[in-house]
Amino acid sequence: MLVADVMESVRLIESDEDQIVRRWRNIVRTTVLEFAGPHGGRLVKSLGDGMLIEFSEPREAVSCALQLIDHLLQENRGHTDDRRIELRIGIHVAEVIVDELDLYGTGVNLAARLASLAGPGEIIISATVRDSIADGLDAQLEDLGECHLRHLPHPVHAYRVGPVGPRPAIMPGSSPLDPLVPSIAVIPFADRGNASDGVVVGELIADGVISLLSKSTQLRVISRLSSSPFRDRQLDLSAIGRHLATRYILSGTCYVEYGRLILAVELADAMSQTVLWADRLIGSVRDILFEDNDLLRQVSEGARIALQRNEVRRAMLHPLPTLESSTLLVAAVALMHRAVRTDFIRVREMLEHLIDRHRRNPIPRAWLAKWHVLRVTRGIASANTDDTRSALEHTGRALDVDPGCSLALAVEGFVYCHMLRDLDEAGSRYELAIEANPNDSIAWLFKGVLHSFRNEASSAVGAADRALQLSPLDPMLYFYQSLAASAILPSGDYPRVIELAQASLKSNRSHTSTYRVLAMAQALSGSVDTARETVQGLLQLEPGFTVQQFLQRSPTANTAMGPICADALRSAGVPEN
Repeated sequence: MLVADVMESVRLIESDEDQIVRRWRNIVRTTVLEFAGPHGGRLVKSLGDGMLIEFSEPREAVSCALQLIDHLLQENRGHTDDRRIELRIGIHVAEVIVDELDLYGTGVNLAARLASLAGPGEIIISATVRDSIADGLDAQLEDLGECHLRHLPHPVHAYRVGPVGPRPAIMPGSSPLDPLVPSIAVIPFADRGNASDGVVVGELIADGVISLLSKSTQLRVISRLSSSPFRDRQLDLSAIGRHLATRYILSGTCYVEYGRLILAVELADAMSQTVLWADRLIGSVRDILFEDNDLLRQVSEGARIALQRNEVRRAMLHPLPTLESSTLLVAAVALMHRAVRTDFIRVREMLEHLIDRHRRNPIPRAWLAKWHVLRVTRGIASANTDDTRSALEHTGRALDVDPGCSLALAVEGFVYCHMLRDLDEAGSRYELAIEANPNDSIAWLFKGVLHSFRNEASSAVGAADRALQLSPLDPMLYFYQSLAASAILPSGDYPRVIELAQASLKSNRSHTSTYRVLAMAQALSGSVDTARETVQGLLQLEPGFTVQQFLQRSPTANTAMGPICADALRSAGVPEN
């Protein structure tokens, strides 16, 4: 059985119904007459966005599928990306019930589920089909391993199929098993001055940047032993990207003059061969001997921010099935904390898509649990909805997969803290998360906020500082800065709270809770007029926000800090009701 499914069919038809329907009818007609028929295939049924074709031999089904994909490549020429008709195909062999109208049985459902694993223009087959064809003779095969398919109780061994040839048609990055974090390679900087010094300096710059970027758990950094051979090689970006299996490449040139170091740096997308960020920086040669220096930090931070922005942009522009898992996760985490409601809603789609791809990975479920918490804390849903149950269900299923997943434990504590207001249970979850991974920065961050709710100022500051130390280049640094500011607030160190909140807003001006803690700190420090300006920015993002809503959403309501925070918001101009 061959199941072919049109990707984004609803969007395509809505864009130009007459043209898309006409093209699809021609594709079906060509498939039946030129591809399926000669291979002994029978069209069982054609829907508005798919086909079910029966074959007597698996090899014939695979040959037909390859011809169909090749035909679509030709058919799509001349059409813009948003008008391309892309198929994903699943093929399976099983005993079924056949009549003149349809095929019946679990095998048909499995073929359809296999198609759901495919990206645009991809063919996924089951192990039984793979056993009937010769790898490298009938087609090129890529083993995807045991894949967890929706509504099926057991994993299914699946393979991707590409045409025979010297270059595989199966492109890396679209597999349902691809990594959940984006990769980046740092090429040693090329010398544009004294060659003997420049080689050493260029290597030192790359080493320092690699060291800083490697501190982020949200990036996969290619080893310098792998990236060093590409210094000064005349290869295009796509070739380097293929060799290193990475999308992002950080490179540049260096010039040394009388101890002064001039850098020209750029981050490029190897797949699109476009520059995402470029800058010219000046520092001292002596500085690069130390990891903690402004020059290397500027390079690392600039690259990280540009990478995240590109991942978010791609996630907003392209259909979800065409995106790498790393793109979906980076974008979901970033968009989760923005004020735009449409972005927030799309986050759920991204995370559910990731869960379908990575059934045995607890990370997407942990983030989806946090998404449900934010629905309540941001006022999108009321506290008596099913979001608490859904959040705990997702953390529970994540912990079923990996009982030691520190992120899932930390987020479950977040649920108990912010949804159920059970601070003791939240604290025990944070302790378990830190026990599982003492370097889990988000667990330390949440623990710091919990201490602040209990008015345990010293412990709150210590935990917040630990979180910041563990995540100096985290893509969610603004979130860390915002929550650290909240954790430090009870200590009375208002200048530092203001500094952290302002740094957070510099990276993300749509994070409403940052405005709240900034306004509180400004009001409590006596800068009431400045606090009122901050509140105006808050109310532009969340026009209906009131003091009573704050008390309803925040666990501080029943703590000593609750009345203090509420009074600070009132004095800053937040309406009472």
